[in-house]
Amino acid sequence: MTLKIPMLDRRALLAGAGAAGALALAGSLPTPLRAQTLSLGDASLKVVSDGNLVLPMSFLLPGREAGEIEALLGPHGLPLDRSEPDCNVTLLQTGNRLVLFDAGAGANFQPTAGRLLDSLAAVDVDPSDITDVIFTHAHPDHIWGTLDDFDDPLFAEARHWISQAEWDFWRADDTLARMPEERKSFVVGAQNRFDAIEELVSFFKPGDEPVAGIEIVDTAGHTPGHVSVMLHGGSDPLLITGDAITHPVISFEKPDWEIGSDQDRAQGAATRVALMDRLAGDKASIIGFHLPYPGIGTVEKAGSAFRFAPTA
Repeated sequence: MTLKIPMLDRRALLAGAGAAGALALAGSLPTPLRAQTLSLGDASLKVVSDGNLVLPMSFLLPGREAGEIEALLGPHGLPLDRSEPDCNVTLLQTGNRLVLFDAGAGANFQPTAGRLLDSLAAVDVDPSDITDVIFTHAHPDHIWGTLDDFDDPLFAEARHWISQAEWDFWRADDTLARMPEERKSFVVGAQNRFDAIEELVSFFKPGDEPVAGIEIVDTAGHTPGHVSVMLHGGSDPLLITGDAITHPVISFEKPDWEIGSDQDRAQGAATRVALMDRLAGDKASIIGFHLPYPGIGTVEKAGSAFRFAPTA
């Protein structure tokens, strides 16, 4: 499979951000510890923070004119040169299972991220309590936190779940060779973590339920095996979106715009448009990994586009 848009490493990130973005990356304070709790039938959810990222707008919206970006983001009072998305990690207690959705960035990605361990401790959760880790995809801010400081599995008692397509892509013999030099560390990072957790891994495909009430939904495009996760059990379904939705304005008002963080930009846009239509029609709640903390809300139609309606 051709890699159409490689991921950004920290050197490229700083270079692309320019002076303002570099200062923001160096100086931003970590997101304060916090937890949002809600019920889902007999289960309970907590959304905790792994901190936030700092990304240059030129990375998110490559090729877009400054005037287009200002017309879209200016009315919302958002920066035009960068995005500072929160990283919202969801924890589900259902029966005797404690399920973590994605593992955060760990200590080696961006200095503003990697807060998950502190956030779990703040809600009295030890890594050994986690029974299942379900990955939406293998980008650094979702999987690098799966290892501890000694490069051993942090959630050593847990079954680790990932889509077979995602695993196969990152483990392919030619993925590293086809990645630009400055971004090879992302492939190496994914492969190192896969090697470390291999004995703990089980695979799923769209439509599977790795844990009862947890349905895997195909949202490929951001990465070849990207999935979202639909949680059943409450009065209404709730979708953990992963990175199928990444921005509270761009993703909703311009879902058909191609995003630089999507490896297959065209597929990512098509997936986003279809997902927005489905979510607005189903009136399903969502938890967006990169939406403003805690990322909980619904998708509403807004003319020919959509809007995010926070509910927590």
